[in-house]
Parts: sequence; structure tokens; C-alpha cells
Amino acid sequence: MTNDLVATLRGCLPWTPATIPEDIPHGDMPGDQVSIAPSHIAKATRLFPLLVEQLLSVLDESGAGRAVVAVAGRSGVGKSEIASLVSFHLRTIGIGCYTLSGDNYPRRIPAHNDAERLRVYRQGGLRGMVESGTYTAERAMALRRLSAAGADADPGRTAEDPWLAVYQQAGRTALRGYLGTPAEIDFDELSGVVGQFRDGADAIWLKRMGRAEADLWYDHVDFSAVRVLVIEWTHGMSSYLQGVHVPVLLTGTPAETLAHRRARNRDGATDSPFTTTVLQIEQELLDTQAKKARIILSKGGDPLSYDQYRRATDQTRSEADA
Repeated sequence: MTNDLVATLRGCLPWTPATIPEDIPHGDMPGDQVSIAPSHIAKATRLFPLLVEQLLSVLDESGAGRAVVAVAGRSGVGKSEIASLVSFHLRTIGIGCYTLSGDNYPRRIPAHNDAERLRVYRQGGLRGMVESGTYTAERAMALRRLSAAGADADPGRTAEDPWLAVYQQAGRTALRGYLGTPAEIDFDELSGVVGQFRDGADAIWLKRMGRAEADLWYDHVDFSAVRVLVIEWTHGMSSYLQGVHVPVLLTGTPAETLAHRRARNRDGATDSPFTTTVLQIEQELLDTQAKKARIILSKGGDPLSYDQYRRATDQTRSEADA
């Protein structure tokens, strides 16, 4: 079986991409909206031959008959679209593929998780003020007004109220201890799914999580003909996720992320100060994990070395701070 997979992969190079139909299968997140644009097609076209080479390397090293790819990147960078296209191209050359969304594996539905993130941030901020001696009854009232307006995470407010910087810094520290950790995400369950796939399971029970409390169930999915599992997920490179062979990192700018999130409109308050804080911390996590990526693509689809990625990230951060 492994020899057949290797032969199929080698036989597709040099690669000529198939025409993309208007509607192709995408990830398994209930209700997710995937809108494939020409930019996604162009990026996937650049990515696919690089991915084939990596899959060949994995199969040569391990002799496994199955491989796991993770398409990671900041929120809104186009992970769902690129993963869907990669899976389509693999199926087109005759390799069974399944696209799994890691967003099915948080411990709470989105609305409850958003509330928990905000609670962690605000509780951490208040504790930070108390511990630093900057908390007063007057500032407590001011914080309540800012929180009610959704402005307590706005760094622009610190010019008028310098004490708010203590609250925001402590809140960010607390949030870093929650985002992308086992407190937020059931990494063990997803790692178990990956392990079953790699061990050759013919069928696996996969979790489904929608946006309402009742939208939680499992589907028994046939994997008998699947040779490559593609996980699309912000946290696809996390050290808490076990069993990924080929981590792929997609890069983008904060402005592109915001525009993409607005277009998908998955949740409210896409450009709130708190959402911006969450996205910044997610990017910090990705920066610490980037060294694990076997492939890094620029926003234009060019392959980057890790050092090139770091330089581009530093430049983007400098431009944002200017």
C-alpha cells in the first residue's frame, strides 16, 4: 500500500493542476462558510508540489501507509480554503483524502468559549491591579463602564487612564495561559483521532460542534480509502497536538485577517479591541511554533525559510507599531 502511494505521488510530478469546479468538498465544521477566491487557488497551486515532496519524504522515513498534514495560520488567513483545495488536488491524482477542522475540538461551544476568554482576561486584569496596588474604588467604577462598552481592552484608552495599562497587561498574561492550551481545547481527543488514523482505522467517530448548545454530536466516518488526513486549524502546529507529519504555516497580515473574518462573519465583534487582542496572542503562539513548519508560505504564496518568516513578521510588526 505504501509503495502504491509513493508511486502515485511521484507520478504526479511535474504537476499540472486540474480545473477547480465551483463547489468542492471542504472541512467538516458544521455551518462553516468557505469561499474560494482566485488568490486561494493560486496559493494552493504553489503549495501542492511542495507538499507532495514532503509527503514523499515522510513516507520514505516512516514507511507508513498514511500521512497527516496540518494547515495552520492566524485566524482568517484562508486555512479552510487552502486545505479544501489541497484535499481536492490529492483526490484528483487518486489519493483518498479527508479534511478535518480542528475547530470541532474546543471544550466549549463558540459563544461559551468567547465568554470564557473574556472572563479570563478581565479576571486576570483585575487581579493584576489588586496585586500591583493600583486598584481603587474609583477605578473599579471606571472599569465597569469600559467593560460594559467593550472598551476595556482598547490600548488607546491608556493615554487618558495610564492605570489601565496595568489591567490590560495582566489580562493579556492571563489570556496567554488559556488560549491554545488544554484548558481551552481537547487536544487529547483530537490526538487520539490522529492516532487512530495513523494506526490504520477503517472508520473513526469524529466530533461535530456547531454554534448552539444542542449542536454537538459524532459522525462515524469511513477512512478505509483515505491515505492523507488534512487538518485545518489555527493550532495545527501546537506541541499539544500529536501525530502530525507535515505542518504547513500560512502567513498573512492583520488587515487581511480582519477583512477575511468580516467576509465570513462567523462571530460578532470581529474588530473589537478584545478580538484584536485575541488575534495578537494567536499570532504570538504561531511565531513560537513556526520553527516546526515543514512548509511556510508568504501571503503571496512564495515559500519562505524560517529566517525569512521571522524577518517578514518583524517587519509587519514594526509597520503596525509605526
